[in-house]
Amino acid sequence: MPTSPSTERRPNRRFTAIALSSAAAIGLLAGVNLANPGVAAPAAPAPTTSAPWAGYADLIEQVMPSVVAVTATREPSNPLAANQPGLPGGREFRFGEEGPDSEMMRRFMERFFGQQMPPFEMPQPPGGPNFAPTAMGSGFVVSADGLIVTNHHVVDGASEVEVTLHDGTELTGEVIGKDADTDLALVRVDAGDIELQPVRFADSDEVRVGDPAIAIGSPFGLGGTVTAGIVSAENRAIGAGRYDDFLQIDAPINRGNSGGPTFNLEGEVIGVNTLIHSPSGGNVGIGFAIPANLVKSIVADLEDDGMVERGWLGVHIQSIDQDLAQSLGLASEEGALVAAVTDDSPAAKAGLKQGDVIVSFDGKQIEDLRDLTRTVADKEPGSDAKLVVWRDGSEQTLGVELGQMPSDDQVVAMTEDPAEGTDTPRLGVVLAQLTPEARQSLELDEDVDGVVVTEVQPGSSAAEKGLQPGDVIVEADRTQVSDPAMVAEAVRKAAERGEESILLLVQRDGQTRFVAVRLERA
Repeated sequence: MPTSPSTERRPNRRFTAIALSSAAAIGLLAGVNLANPGVAAPAAPAPTTSAPWAGYADLIEQVMPSVVAVTATREPSNPLAANQPGLPGGREFRFGEEGPDSEMMRRFMERFFGQQMPPFEMPQPPGGPNFAPTAMGSGFVVSADGLIVTNHHVVDGASEVEVTLHDGTELTGEVIGKDADTDLALVRVDAGDIELQPVRFADSDEVRVGDPAIAIGSPFGLGGTVTAGIVSAENRAIGAGRYDDFLQIDAPINRGNSGGPTFNLEGEVIGVNTLIHSPSGGNVGIGFAIPANLVKSIVADLEDDGMVERGWLGVHIQSIDQDLAQSLGLASEEGALVAAVTDDSPAAKAGLKQGDVIVSFDGKQIEDLRDLTRTVADKEPGSDAKLVVWRDGSEQTLGVELGQMPSDDQVVAMTEDPAEGTDTPRLGVVLAQLTPEARQSLELDEDVDGVVVTEVQPGSSAAEKGLQPGDVIVEADRTQVSDPAMVAEAVRKAAERGEESILLLVQRDGQTRFVAVRLERA
């Protein structure tokens, strides 16, 4: 009886194909060519597997004994001195303070330690309102005789400093030197019979973007925490200080990592973790480390006498935008424009003048403001240097003997860059005579002369250049002015010469700066 088509058993072609394929594979493995048994099968290619990733365990085991935790205790009369606002993420957690930091810590404590805390509130430590506040940070050993590097903001104002080694040993530390400008401090401990393991420093000038970065520290007091990432950028200036020159890393660092080291894969320190950029207070992958070469220099100074001596020129400088460069007759925007010269300073004695552009210092080309501030600071006080300045359309060379940097208000400092500008034929300002009443209201010195800005037209070139009511225009087009008509005449003459902008010297809050305001032609 014929088999019904509906019940006929057909061979499973898919299964058969798979079986043949498997048999062929077995044959090939055995060196037999099943399609032609008399011919040897071609040799199978060797597997191309890469070696397994070794990880960082050996490196961490090598360098971990060099990393320490630092706890600084302050007097109640100076509460939370290390937690002053201003530098993003570079301060330790603040007890009892409302804000995103306290909420973050509350959630952290609840999740990892099971402690229930009310939102935006941290419990007061024992002792009530007069407790001795503490700041927790990190550090690392730089000499076998007990020198520890950490951040200035970790130990600033501390009455007691405690250093905890990797094995849990607690030692009393003494701050022997600190430098607020670079946020570095040097602490000494007496380790007794304990053998300390100093770190090795890398040449941070050789560090490249993309190099591995391994950070070790005590975030939130969790000592011996290791995180890894890469160097994200170099030479970062973020407004933290006059000597900004950070390595940016994405290895996660948080509050408490301050002062800890970042290593390369050779176990060398490439930088000291000091700041994070974070809207919330937690890590978002943007951290900053002080480069190792700067750290080595500062540590040597601090070890010597507990302070850093820097050369001082005595000028206030500002950067140069396209309009300023054109007004000054410069071919590029490089150099540092002298906005003011401090009285009786080395710059004044050398003949440096307001409006000079410093294009070279001691043989180093000055491309931007940081070039000048760093180069001057690196020179010894009392040393001689040569300045090349652009003045009245030509270069001149001046000799200067640098002084000792005195106080924060008399150093080589940057003023704010002029804002980007647009155009207006009348500058977009209303000017008035500088009367005795106006002089008194603005708290101006008797020797200050000029005209006062009483109104700035919204959207005008002057407004976009940052001019404000109360500013005093001292010079217009390199000519001293004492009434509004002189400013108007300077604008007219500049327009007749075909100039695209006019150079103004403006004083505000005791500081002077040059502003180039573009002219609009009808």
